[in-house]
Amino acid sequence: MSEQTVYQAVGGTPWFVALIDRFYDLVATDVLLRPMYPDDLTESRDHMVKFLQQYWGGPTTYSEERGHPRLRMRHAPFIITSAERDAWLKHMIAAVHDGDVPVEIESQMVDYFTMAANHMINTA
Repeated sequence: MSEQTVYQAVGGTPWFVALIDRFYDLVATDVLLRPMYPDDLTESRDHMVKFLQQYWGGPTTYSEERGHPRLRMRHAPFIITSAERDAWLKHMIAAVHDGDVPVEIESQMVDYFTMAANHMINTA
């Protein structure tokens, strides 16, 4: 029997929807990050849920609909300094922490999000 993916271990799509709802609720009130997003966050939420569930071993809907993630390219239009990275990461870590997952999975996610956030910095 194969090992369970993180996607399966956390409960699948409902867990990722709740994670991204928590995250975007925080982003929506952040004066530094909010201007980087469209007025209606529905599509942003949907894309992020699909991306993360795919990354963590779930359905590949994100790539089927949008192609290769190309995260750095998709974020290139935005000025992202360490301040934006720190704000984004603070909200994502809070959302993960509130997701009530085993510490090993939380640690794995925080490591990934830290690496990804660092990679998005494009301005000193």
